[in-house]
Amino acid sequence: MNPRRAGAAVVCGGVTAALGAIGVVAGLSVVLGAPRQLTIGWLLPLVGVRLELDALSGFFLTATGAVSIAVGLYAVGYSRRERWARFPLVMQPVFVAGMLLVPAAGSVTTFLLAWELMAGASLVLVLAEHRRAAVRAAGVFYAVMTQLGFATILLALVLLASAGGGDAFTTIAAHASELPAGTRNAVFLLSVTGFGSKAGLLPLHAWLPRAHPEAPSPVSALMSASMVAMGIYGIIRIDLQLLGAGPHWWALTLMILGAVSAVFGVLEASVATDLKRLLAYSTTENMGLITLALGAAALFGSSGAPEVAAIAMTAALLHLLAHAAFKTLGFLAAGSVLAATGLRDLDKLGGLARRMPVTTVMFGISALGASGLPLGAGFVSEWLLLQSLIHNPPAGNTLLALAMPLSVGAVALTTGLGIAAMVKAFGVGFLARPRSAAAEDAREAPASMIAGMGLAAAACAVFAFAPGLLGPLLRPVLGVLPTVGGDAVGPELGTFLRLPGVAGSMSPALLAVALVVAVLLSLLLAARTGARHRPAPVTSALWACGADRLSPRMQYTATSFAEPLQRVFDNVLRPDTDLEVSHFAESKYLVEKVTYRTRLVDPVEQRLYAPVVRAVTVAAHRVRRAHNGSVHTYLAYGAAGLLVVLLVTQ
Repeated sequence: MNPRRAGAAVVCGGVTAALGAIGVVAGLSVVLGAPRQLTIGWLLPLVGVRLELDALSGFFLTATGAVSIAVGLYAVGYSRRERWARFPLVMQPVFVAGMLLVPAAGSVTTFLLAWELMAGASLVLVLAEHRRAAVRAAGVFYAVMTQLGFATILLALVLLASAGGGDAFTTIAAHASELPAGTRNAVFLLSVTGFGSKAGLLPLHAWLPRAHPEAPSPVSALMSASMVAMGIYGIIRIDLQLLGAGPHWWALTLMILGAVSAVFGVLEASVATDLKRLLAYSTTENMGLITLALGAAALFGSSGAPEVAAIAMTAALLHLLAHAAFKTLGFLAAGSVLAATGLRDLDKLGGLARRMPVTTVMFGISALGASGLPLGAGFVSEWLLLQSLIHNPPAGNTLLALAMPLSVGAVALTTGLGIAAMVKAFGVGFLARPRSAAAEDAREAPASMIAGMGLAAAACAVFAFAPGLLGPLLRPVLGVLPTVGGDAVGPELGTFLRLPGVAGSMSPALLAVALVVAVLLSLLLAARTGARHRPAPVTSALWACGADRLSPRMQYTATSFAEPLQRVFDNVLRPDTDLEVSHFAESKYLVEKVTYRTRLVDPVEQRLYAPVVRAVTVAAHRVRRAHNGSVHTYLAYGAAGLLVVLLVTQ
């Protein structure tokens, strides 16, 4: 790498990390201090740029800034190793700036401009390696989806601002109770559609498993850990705060979208063989869990159970932070593997634990957090969500009595499949023997990449072992959300969160102590018994099932590991499988080889998107006939359009 490009990598990585640090400082100062407001009138004609920071804005600023610091450090080494072009390097801090401006926006106009800055910069970064056809296809798909989502958000916010009497969010909030029911319902549906698309919720998730694998790994980390969280921010800000309490079907809509997204996302992750595609579907899963928690909080709040609503809302916020930590670490570790081997296919990896020990440990921490198991970053938040869902509903509330058990089942199924997906990713990708020459020749990542992963791993440790430290960060956020139980939270969040199972025997601290004690006792016992009965060492070949020696072909691959799950959920996944048996020429009874191929296509994309794309293509071809190049025809079109406008506005 030439010195200029190396210097650009250091500068752009440093600027990214610096912007992240500014976001963390600004966010914490607002969450732990007082709200702030800034208006820059000359920057934007007529309305100006309006920035308003409250506890909710500060929360998302802190999360985004922390992710950006880790990614900025990591990107210095990654861009040197992968030889990024200069323009994508410059766009990375622009992308971070856009994400920091979204939660800081205090008006509709500022919000939309920041949103487009974030979306445009992310598209440029997705297309960083545009010479590959797969990257170009993913970029086009992402561009279409993000602009359609922006159109629905634009329509929702314009409708909200026109009915709310102003462009500023504070003005809209003051008049929210006066909005007609039809307007509120329309804004809710449009905003959930637009923000849900950015969050990767079903059925508008299809861009996510396409764009994330093809984007550079630091960009994938930013998109999966921070950008999709902006969709969740939009739902909280517009639907839960500005619109206020709504009918029960609003909450049920969020719960259904969240449950379906969580189950479908983790099911696709459990059968994926592309490491980054697996992590992308895991993002859909976790955003689904967060949306389910938001819907549960809204339903509990409108059903007279504010304390339980606050527990569900706490679970959503805590899981958003935990997901940002372990998904950042997961994509950064996957990027280290990709930079070292050039591979994302789990079937061709393996044996990385000896060749990349630090990266293996980092990915293991991420996988543990994504599994939702004890001592993982995601355990406490998922446990809080389950505790809120199984809490006894108010007497006589049939809706809660029906919805909550179904939600518990969805969370339990998601957790089980999530464990299978992460065991497959870690076991097949990092353990056993290498299944390709590239995996055999892999080498550990450089220091700056390890430093970025180390920061994310430290954050995972905090969520796993000391989540109580986040109480001062979460309580002010709940305080600005009264419709979802914020009024029920006292001065100390830690004393408020005392449901059965949250503390006591399931306390993360006690679990950690118990694990350490168990490990120490096991090591002590093994040392004492081993010293007495240790046999003389003998070196011999392992049994290879009758073959000459062990080979990678005898190991589980990602495809074979997921085959039982694929068979169970065959009606949902609809895989395209092909089994070919080749015989020896001498006899058809002697099998030479058996070839098994399977191709998995997103069923939602296949059944929903493909017909729509075909219909749009047919319509476009028909409309094209009207473009005959005649000026007289185009003048006639203009006159007809003007006539229609006059008739409508008369």
